[in-house]
Amino acid sequence: MGQEGERRKEKVGRQTAEPCLHPSQRGGPCGVGRAGSKERPSSLCAPPPPSPINRPSPGCGSALGGSRAPGTSSSEVEPPASMASEFKKKIFWRAVVAEFLAMTLFVFISIGSALGFNYPLGTNQTHVQDNVKVSLAFGLSIATLAQSVGHISGAHLNPAVTLGLLLSCQISILRAVMYIIAQCVGAIVATAILSGITSSLIENSLGRNDLAPGVNSGQGLGIEIIGTLQLVLCVLATTDRRRRDLGGSAPLAIGFSVALGHLLAIDYTGCGINPARSFGSAVLTRNFSNHWIFWVGPFIGGALAVLIYDFILAPRSSDLTDRMKVWTSGQVEEYDLDADDLNSRVEMKPK
Repeated sequence: MGQEGERRKEKVGRQTAEPCLHPSQRGGPCGVGRAGSKERPSSLCAPPPPSPINRPSPGCGSALGGSRAPGTSSSEVEPPASMASEFKKKIFWRAVVAEFLAMTLFVFISIGSALGFNYPLGTNQTHVQDNVKVSLAFGLSIATLAQSVGHISGAHLNPAVTLGLLLSCQISILRAVMYIIAQCVGAIVATAILSGITSSLIENSLGRNDLAPGVNSGQGLGIEIIGTLQLVLCVLATTDRRRRDLGGSAPLAIGFSVALGHLLAIDYTGCGINPARSFGSAVLTRNFSNHWIFWVGPFIGGALAVLIYDFILAPRSSDLTDRMKVWTSGQVEEYDLDADDLNSRVEMKPK
């Protein structure tokens, strides 16, 4: 009896002192002993609770959140940008100046080509406007200038395009207002220079837009809406960073879209589809007859293009209220690209 009791005590001592080994050492997971014999799970086999140091933070790894640097508190996190901070940045004003200079060159080249038929050279005595020449001048000048300043300002060069990108939540309200002001001033400056160069022309219209005979205001408005809609739709599609199938040159595609709009609308309205370009000619000639059409039409066309592209053709999965924060923050460069799988569309979400 004494020896049997001692053996029993030794066996109990070995069981209590035996640590919870790895399943490969024990022959199976916790609760299964060596050689497949089943034992009651022991508290020693329970995994230890995660330490506070290794426990993941709630926002870590999420698209809208991020890991905070060690040793920083929530009060030390940089606050979100605002329009005031955007207003103080040199890069913002550099973009505004780029819009002004590019718009000046665009209006001078395009309207200058439209006025050139009044100066026949040598044997070229035709006094008929060449719509193809003018359309190509407008389109190619946009393509060239978009390639030149697109990396600085985005090369909107059109208040309707600026409004479209604003409604698409890609630029701030402050940037949109300053761009439109710069575009209008640039158009006035370019038209003023052209006025001096072509001062010998009698009844110089300086490319002012107006309705052709037989075209009423409703018809002219419809032409301007359609012409601008296809332009802004092209801009939204060719600059969509979610797309992986884009090839060729986006500025050239947008330039061809401008040329296409002019091929359509020149005979009806002189083709506005750009309120700033129409505004410069109206100011210098002091003639605002039917001028409202060349603001209302392009703005309606731009808004419709955003509605069609962003909500019907290529809807965005990010919440609209989150995207609208760009209107005040202006942080258009801060986007997360998220995809559920490699073949899915890439989605932009503002941080």
